Amino acid sequence: MYIKYHNLAKILLIYLALTIISITLLGCASRQTEITIPASPDKIWTVLTNTDGYKEWNPVFVPLKGKLEQVEEGEILTWSYTQPGQDPVDTKMIVVKFVENEKFIQKGGIWGILDVKHNWLLESVPDGTRVTNLEEWSGIGVLFWDYSWVELTYNEMNENLKKQVLSAL
Repeated sequence: MYIKYHNLAKILLIYLALTIISITLLGCASRQTEITIPASPDKIWTVLTNTDGYKEWNPVFVPLKGKLEQVEEGEILTWSYTQPGQDPVDTKMIVVKFVENEKFIQKGGIWGILDVKHNWLLESVPDGTRVTNLEEWSGIGVLFWDYSWVELTYNEMNENLKKQVLSAL
């Protein structure tokens, strides 16, 4: 009798684990915005890594702990994260990739629940620099989170970045 219930328990645990993994993998989304700024990547990088200047152009993320000018891969940064119409929330992100004048990638959240990866990507193009602002989410929370505001807000963020860069030239 014990073996029968023990095997049944194993089967139920495996079924539960597979269900959770399936739901987690189904919860994936991303939003990407781009803008071309008539300036070199190093000019844009200077604004992207100016810790004190972030609040002047970025309505979503403002650095609280960590200096972007001196950041290293693996470092944990604390940001004030604000969705439109909501109070700011402090969030920690780990720097995954930091290549000067090219890319700034960081991750945060709780794996399986709501994991986020935010990418700033710079690419030199004939008209200046293409700036890609890409955010990717995964986890079961994606199925319940309203991220419809992201694209509009990130386009606004990109325009603000462009103005900030051009005003510094």
